[in-house]
Amino acid sequence: MKISVKANPAPPDTQPVRASKDSLLIVVSVVAIFLTVFALAAFPARSEQVASQLFQSATDLLSAPVLVIFLAFVAGSLFIIFSKYGNIRLGSGKPEFKTLPWIFMFICAGLSSATLYWGLVEWAYYYNTPGLNIPARSPEALNMSIAYAFFHWGFGTWACYAVGGMAMAYYYHVRKHNKLSLAGIIEAITGFKADGPVGRLIDILFLIGTFGGLTVTMVVTTLTFSNGLSNLTGLPNTFVMQAGIVLLIASIFSLSSYIGLEGGMQRLASMVCWGALFCALAVLVVGPTGFIVKNTVNGVGLMFSNFLHMSLFTDPAGDGEFTRNWTVFYWFWAISYTPAVSIFVARVSRGRTLKEVSAALLLGGSVSCWAIFGSLSGYGIDQLLNGVLDVPAIVASQGGEVAITRLLDGFPMSSLATAFYLFVMVIFLASHIDASAYTVAAATTRNLPEGRDPSPFLRLFWCVMLALVPLTMIANQISLKTVKTSVILTSIPFFFLLVVMAYGFVQWLYRDYRDRSLEDIEAESRRLGDEGLQESADLPTAGATAGAQA
Repeated sequence: MKISVKANPAPPDTQPVRASKDSLLIVVSVVAIFLTVFALAAFPARSEQVASQLFQSATDLLSAPVLVIFLAFVAGSLFIIFSKYGNIRLGSGKPEFKTLPWIFMFICAGLSSATLYWGLVEWAYYYNTPGLNIPARSPEALNMSIAYAFFHWGFGTWACYAVGGMAMAYYYHVRKHNKLSLAGIIEAITGFKADGPVGRLIDILFLIGTFGGLTVTMVVTTLTFSNGLSNLTGLPNTFVMQAGIVLLIASIFSLSSYIGLEGGMQRLASMVCWGALFCALAVLVVGPTGFIVKNTVNGVGLMFSNFLHMSLFTDPAGDGEFTRNWTVFYWFWAISYTPAVSIFVARVSRGRTLKEVSAALLLGGSVSCWAIFGSLSGYGIDQLLNGVLDVPAIVASQGGEVAITRLLDGFPMSSLATAFYLFVMVIFLASHIDASAYTVAAATTRNLPEGRDPSPFLRLFWCVMLALVPLTMIANQISLKTVKTSVILTSIPFFFLLVVMAYGFVQWLYRDYRDRSLEDIEAESRRLGDEGLQESADLPTAGATAGAQA
């Protein structure tokens, strides 16, 4: 198949088409999701065996290409920040959201409550099973454990979001396409109709993959929360408690989603990010401050000095187990979130420039993660070095959620600390699912106008669905390993679609702006930034003009 980057099919002043629910896509997606859940619940042992075999084969085949592509994403995102193309403005008018809440919404869309879970215990996994062929449980493994946490939650993940987000935003705001969906941008690049068989399949895979990634996060959060709540209150950690937690979280993000982006998501995102940063700051101040600072600085240094090696470590002489189970797993997990994050980025970034989007995701997201992980992980590592708590041993024998509870028990005013930690975790998950419910609702809405939100009732419907799936899986005690493996498998098609999106984005930039000087692009950006939306409708941007002429 020859990929041709399609021009804008209609000028900006075309009569708008009324937005409507895509009933067929909604019904087919819901049926497919519940059939998948039923298969996992009815045949857990067989599902785990098949999923494990497929995961082994897929990661063996795709490890090297995935590592190379993600490194290219990092380089491409940095190029946009420092090149003339970074000054291209996405649409016209002033930005809809202030900068800090805007960045916070990105963080909540790209991260989740799993950040607080892994922030405390991820280093322990790397200490037990380190990468780069480092001996397990050695001083070098301990030093590199925090560096690998920074690596996996840093540039690679956020560059993936940045490339997908910039491509979707350029397609929507500059090229003026009105189908804010993964199938829509693939149609604009390849010519495969979004309403045709290929486009329908893409949309179904998008919805299934989004549900899968969120299910993993929600199950991990629920189990961690229930274990902490049981320890805090003395209540038994039963399914009834876990179901109550899921329903509580569902109520929060459903209310936020129904209220909308300005009143709900923006405020929830700010609350979550300040809460997570306060958790990190509290641990830094009350905990071993000097050690945490030195360990964080050392970890960042090790991450940067080993960045290329970590990015391309395929372990050809070994079994490659660490790369498959961690780096490739994380990159595919990021890919599973990228379509939803891309749609969300496009929706909230009108009036921003490409360099602002790339910097907010790549730098804002990475630095936020390093601050949270540096503080939380430093506390756990200090506990190990001083012989207070062997976190790696607890992780290996009892699981991460038990290790987290034990770590919180050792914190000053442990009951209050545990309560606040669990509160932030729940709100974090609610804000993340709120953003995902928005993108799923947008993808199942036909002809959504620029700047308009999907129906609040449709967003509410998807919020309910996003709660039912993990609740069903917890009730049937489906192995988390099986769920994680299945999620990675469903994200494999997205890897190839993301490459197509990146290719189309580069072609659009080259076609629309290769002959424009930096001064010319900056002047256009200033003009668009000063225009009102009504005025800009009669003044097509360079991208739209080039698209109409191509």
